[in-house]
Amino acid sequence: MLLKTEPNSIFNPLLKHLTQTFNKVICSGGAVFVIQNDSVVLEEYIGKQSNKPDARNIQRDTQFHVASVRKSYIGFAVAYAVHTGCIHSIDDLAIIYLPELDENVWKDTTIRHLLTHTHGLSEKEGAVYREYEAGENWTYRQVGVNTLTQIVKRTTGQTISEIVHGQVFTPLGFSESDWYAERNEKLVDVILRSEQDSSWRTSKSTEGDKMNMYVSARELALWGYLHLKEGRVNGEQIIPKEVIQLATSLQSPADLNYDSPQNGFLWFVNNLPTKKSEIGERVPSGSYQILGYTGVTLLVIPEENIVAVRMFNSFGSPEGYDYLEDVRSFGDTVMRCLGKVRS
Repeated sequence: MLLKTEPNSIFNPLLKHLTQTFNKVICSGGAVFVIQNDSVVLEEYIGKQSNKPDARNIQRDTQFHVASVRKSYIGFAVAYAVHTGCIHSIDDLAIIYLPELDENVWKDTTIRHLLTHTHGLSEKEGAVYREYEAGENWTYRQVGVNTLTQIVKRTTGQTISEIVHGQVFTPLGFSESDWYAERNEKLVDVILRSEQDSSWRTSKSTEGDKMNMYVSARELALWGYLHLKEGRVNGEQIIPKEVIQLATSLQSPADLNYDSPQNGFLWFVNNLPTKKSEIGERVPSGSYQILGYTGVTLLVIPEENIVAVRMFNSFGSPEGYDYLEDVRSFGDTVMRCLGKVRS
């Protein structure tokens, strides 16, 4: 993608926000990258890729572990499978595509429920069980995402990684976004709260189904830019706009309690007012966001023609740090930079 670089000082408060969060969380490095009106208006890097004495500086080609931000790539693959007819409808039951699932547990669960975290399922010691009826509430559970990756592979004959590489990474020349089985010098260390943190897991799978995805700040911003432009880049329709529109429009069940977060194809979308939104209150309707437990955030604001990214190599929230409030304030800071104050 060919974008001009036109630094704009009105976005300096985002660099201050990055530094403030850097000092609150347990990390060694961070980055912020903003695209507005088809130009790079802010690109800054701070710190090191690890706490080692000889650590490499955070720089343009540094790749951060994006944690749950990987779900935006999974959502894209599901949208691609729907657009190509491999998945007939997101209102189809998951068990239609994976008949080996336990019907007693999965019988009422649709692909829409999986995409919007409203499936009501959880997992313990390898066994899936139901917490509440599908569509009745919202909870963030990994079992839904794992099932989506299986459905994509079963229906398309391709892994998440193969679809994303074939449709996006290869055509656009992305070389700093991937799922890695082995480490390399451009990958950050993920800084844990303690060496005994049992929540941290990695994988050697390169299929796009596990949390071992690393992306540079600039390529994450360009991924967001591809969505902002509805698949059209440099005058060419790289991705059918219908795929992007599916992924980033409101898909949550119509009768879901509107106090719950709202989702597209795993993206958080800002559509209807909700008390539990993970997007800042100043951010306008039609915006969408994806975030990860490592502090990585990708926010797309079509109304303002903006993509904003922040990256850290932290893991989890130290005592006294409100992760979601900090994420919301990132988006609100973007809007303040534009002089936009929403009542």
